[in-house]
Parts: sequence; C-alpha cells; structure tokens
Amino acid sequence: MTRAAVAILAAVLLAFIVIPLAGLVGHLGPNELAAITSPSALLALRLSFMTTLIALAVTLVLGTPLAYILARADFPGRKIVDALVDLPIVIPPAVAGLALLLVFGRNGTFGPFLRSMGITLSFTTAAVVMAQVFVSSPFYVRAARGGLAQVDRQLEAASLTLGMGPLRTFAFVTIPLAAPSLLGGALLCWARALGEFGATIMFAGNLAGVSQTLPLAVYLNLESGNLPVATALSVALIFVSLIVISLVRLAEHRR
Repeated sequence: MTRAAVAILAAVLLAFIVIPLAGLVGHLGPNELAAITSPSALLALRLSFMTTLIALAVTLVLGTPLAYILARADFPGRKIVDALVDLPIVIPPAVAGLALLLVFGRNGTFGPFLRSMGITLSFTTAAVVMAQVFVSSPFYVRAARGGLAQVDRQLEAASLTLGMGPLRTFAFVTIPLAAPSLLGGALLCWARALGEFGATIMFAGNLAGVSQTLPLAVYLNLESGNLPVATALSVALIFVSLIVISLVRLAEHRR
C-alpha cells in the first residue's frame, strides 16, 4: 500500500512536468516548422548562440581559477566567498538584471566613468553577455570546484617530482582528471545562459539583432500574437535542453 501511494505521488509530479512539455511539442505543425526559419527567429538563434558561447568562454577563463581556489585554498572568509558565488543561483533573475543596470547602466555607479571612456554597456549585446555570465557562471564554478577537489593530489605531486612545473601539471594532470566535472559544469552553464530571460530583459532590453535572445523572442512573439514562432522557438529550446541534460548525465557517468 505504501509503495503504491509513493508511486502515485511520484507519477503525479512527473505527469505535471511532462504533460505541458509534451503538449507544447504536440502543437508543432507545418506552420511552426516554417516559422523557425523566419528572419526574426534566425536572428534570435544566431544572437543566442553567439552570446552564450562568449559567456561560456568568459566563465571558463575566470571561473576555473576561482573554482581551483575554492577547492584547494584555505583562507579567512572562504565560506563567505563560496556563498557569494552561489548567490546568483537563488536570487530572482530580475533582481540580477536590476543590480547590473544600477551598477553598469548609463546612470549607474560606473556609468559616468564608462561614458567618459566612450563605453556603453546597458541595452547592448555586451549587456546580454554580462547578464548571462552573472546568472550562469555559478553552475560551472560549483561543478568545477567539486571535480578539482576530488583530484588525487598524489598524482599531481608525482608529476611535479618528474620535472613538470605547476602550470604543466595543472594542464596535463589536473584538468584531464577533473574533465568530466568541468565538462558537465560547462554544459550546465551554457544551457542556463541560453535560457536566461529576466536579467537580460532588465539590463539589455529586447532589441532585435542586439539583445533579443531566444527566450526574449518567445516572449515578444507571444505578446504580439505570433504563436507559431513562439511555439517553434520554445520547442527548439526544449530539445536543446534535453541534449544538454543527456550530455551532462554522460559526463557524470564517466566521472
């Protein structure tokens, strides 16, 4: 009896997740398939992939050293830094966008300084990348931190005794051993950046060809009554998410 009740409760939640997504895919017809090749849809697709790849590259360059420090170093305030890194995961994306706008916007904290250098960040493509990095980088840092912490330090020590310096040891021993975690974190980071909406629309706006990413294009087309394009882009995001989840599970299995 208990097992049956547990199975029913689990099935209810699973159905609640699956049925709306299946219904969305079920609405994909010839009109929706044709809409995916519309100029506005292709523009949003191109902008999304360009900005998310740049955001991922920035996260890898900046997030890997941070993850290494959190995994290996012991310093005062380490737990506070650890919590701050995770903070963008739990705060609402709209709050993140407002924070970026108040700091880097035209009238923000650094606005006058940026204007004096001829730099404008808010409501530009650069703002899209900044918003994506802000909300998605913790996913990579968390995964990388765990992977780097699990690397056997005796192997690193052996590498050093064989004449490889710290940088070569990190590149040819530490990174390969932590690669599954790093790859899984990178995929989650990219997927989160691809699905970012709230921080982007607050800090970068919804300008076609400039800041209109896939989620924003879904919102705009739905608001304007263009349901086929909104449906097609939504289904595309669902399939991309499924692929990313499958790759993350594969990376976890290899780890």
